[in-house]
Amino acid sequence: MAAQRLDGKALVRERRRLLADRVARCAKQGVFPRLAVAVATDDPSTRAYLNAKRRLAERIGIGVRVTSLSDPPTEELLALIDEWARDREISGILVETPLPSSIDVRAVRRALPADKDVDGAGIASLGRLMAGQPGFAPATAEAALILAESVGPLAGRRVAIIGRSLVVGRPLALLATARDATVTVCHSKTRDLAQIAREADVLFVAVGRPAFVTADMVRRGAVVIDIGINVLEEGIVGDVDAASVAEIAGAFSPVPGGVGLLTTTLLLEHVVEAAERATV
Repeated sequence: MAAQRLDGKALVRERRRLLADRVARCAKQGVFPRLAVAVATDDPSTRAYLNAKRRLAERIGIGVRVTSLSDPPTEELLALIDEWARDREISGILVETPLPSSIDVRAVRRALPADKDVDGAGIASLGRLMAGQPGFAPATAEAALILAESVGPLAGRRVAIIGRSLVVGRPLALLATARDATVTVCHSKTRDLAQIAREADVLFVAVGRPAFVTADMVRRGAVVIDIGINVLEEGIVGDVDAASVAEIAGAFSPVPGGVGLLTTTLLLEHVVEAAERATV
């Protein structure tokens, strides 16, 4: 039997409707959510993703300010973040990646203010997530978790995460642990990776390698969430061999059409939440 398809479209439709309502309520109170974005790359996929976010934001009623930087020194980007952090008209701050080699990424992470760090990329935001304090989780990790929970709660379930990045793998492990799941984080040095993956009730995959996870790595009936984005000649594919895994898994989120759709919506939800918090 083919796996249940966890389609992000169904989830985002209702969330976007509710988000537009929240933006309208903010406007009635004289509050206008705005996102400031710094871009220091000409990467086509980054630009395309940014344009998609901007179109959705403007359709919902969220303002977007984009500043493009050409191979800037770290100090220039840090000064821009500081300016936005002090600007009361800016609700959320986003620094698009990849960043050029001239940038000290760790310094950028330290500079992002937790109350406006709407993609949870900063050190302060990750610290809040670790401590279970209010803050913004990375939108991609949060989207993956929501898709998995659309099948059922994670409490008591065995979760395996393949990939340990600060953007997805590690924050996702914290989010799943907070839901009382038993979590194993796998990476390039993990021994018996396939066996660990087969033992999981829920398997998250974020390694950046097309078709990395195959059917022999999946327990029959497991929930598989593909978080990978790989641009090939034939189009965008994930990290999971979708054709074979869909015959084994109980539920499966595809690429495209799964995590990515929900990620953009969650990012904009964070912008509105930041604006709402600032009025309290």
